[in-house]
Amino acid sequence: MLANLSRKLEVFNAAIDLRAQRQQVLASNIANADTPHYKARDFDFKSAMERATAGRGGGSGSLELSRTSGRHLEGGSGAAGRPDLLYRSETQSAVDGNTVDMDVERAQISENSMHYEILTKLIGDKINGMRTAVSSNQG
Repeated sequence: MLANLSRKLEVFNAAIDLRAQRQQVLASNIANADTPHYKARDFDFKSAMERATAGRGGGSGSLELSRTSGRHLEGGSGAAGRPDLLYRSETQSAVDGNTVDMDVERAQISENSMHYEILTKLIGDKINGMRTAVSSNQG
């Protein structure tokens, strides 16, 4: 049972890390809304999550970060790494070449924040459930 809880918490941890990274990407888009020729970025959460959890439950469960130079430090084990950033499809054309659509960014940030909150609630509920189970066995 404890191993099962540990695996679930690892998955939740990977998901919350990716949600935090996505929040940073979306915030960067908003921060660059007035930057000429800036191209809005995002990543596919589902595929990033699949990569982050690949191999969990068997083997080491660690993921290797990409290194573009031999002088880069190796990443820590178990880190979700950086997902592949993609350019968002242009929804409106701007004279200065900027592809940030503030309505899209606000909607994506709201959705991502909601998913982040749900994950923190799920993690808290799992931990509280284990506390209850442990305390009921001691009494």
